Amino acid sequence: MQNKDMSGNTEKLAALTFDDGPSADTTAQVLDVLEEFHETGTFFLIGQNINEQTEGMVKRALKMGCEIENHSWSHPAMPELSAAQIREEVSRTTEQIVRITGREPVFFRPPYIAISDEMYEQIPLTFIAGIGCEDWNDQVSAGERAERILSGVMDGAVILLHDMAGNQKTVDALRLIIPRLKQMGYRFVTMERLFEEKGIVLNENVPVGERRCYSCVQ
Repeated sequence: MQNKDMSGNTEKLAALTFDDGPSADTTAQVLDVLEEFHETGTFFLIGQNINEQTEGMVKRALKMGCEIENHSWSHPAMPELSAAQIREEVSRTTEQIVRITGREPVFFRPPYIAISDEMYEQIPLTFIAGIGCEDWNDQVSAGERAERILSGVMDGAVILLHDMAGNQKTVDALRLIIPRLKQMGYRFVTMERLFEEKGIVLNENVPVGERRCYSCVQ
């Protein structure tokens, strides 16, 4: 069900999410843009990218009201790993997130959005995909990135971007995406808030064969 904003227009929800950080440069710039527009996002961290230099970015995001979630330790092709390796990729990153934030992650974004039944079996988190724009590819301009998101977005969308080191074009695209979607009647929320407002109860005990990787929450 869609809400009405104060002007009477239909209000739609979307979650801004960022993969492959934290990085000292791009994550800081993404946070600058979110702060400028008074918005929050959800950051899916690669555990091995957390260090003395980048930990401050995670703490800043948390202070701004952003959510911190799990994107594996080393970004491998996880369907090729053993059960023990899958568990270690997730648990090591979870340990770092808990150490910094004091909060257990709720969501997991699979590297390359590659999934398997074994991953569903071993990872007790809700899997999240998203609407992307190939923003890991430097050949895709900031304008193209923005237009791909704007053309694919829908109510309940999970917008998938990357705050990896040096990804300036996504920072520039974000400055286009946020005001345009606001004009289109969207309100940005974090991942947990998106599930909550859409009335979907997270349940890690769903049978493996019935689990899914969410790109949109409706």
